[in-house]
Amino acid sequence: MSEAPRRAPAPRHEDYTVVDGSRGRRRDFRITVGLREGWDDEGRVYDISEAVRTARAWMGRRVGAGQPALSGMFTRAEVTYAWPRPDGSAGSDREPVAVFTGEAVHAYLGHLPDLEIEAMLNELAVELGAALGQERLYVAFRDTTWILDAGER
Repeated sequence: MSEAPRRAPAPRHEDYTVVDGSRGRRRDFRITVGLREGWDDEGRVYDISEAVRTARAWMGRRVGAGQPALSGMFTRAEVTYAWPRPDGSAGSDREPVAVFTGEAVHAYLGHLPDLEIEAMLNELAVELGAALGQERLYVAFRDTTWILDAGER
């Protein structure tokens, strides 16, 4: 019977150092995409795993083509909002969303200008929107936000 391979000991405090080339200005991002198709309560509600699958496929296509890709994490959340009604009262609602957040880490993407990161964010947001049946997509990068809208078709 052979012995299992031994694991390396856990790092100690003194083992950690700053990785060369990893320090740079922060370029965090967020894409928020609805999980309920359409504008009413009857629309299909997608599981967040659909968003994850879509993003992983997008990443794989880009990396397979020798292009950089964003990486990040998905969380499921609920957007809550209110609006004024014509009679003076207020309406409110909520909807499930997937939020993809991350940073264009300097060590891996620091060589790319902000416009290229924004283009990747738009590309990924559109992939997510099409897969999840969404007309509006909300994107944030550094200190800027914007909305992508599929509009009237």
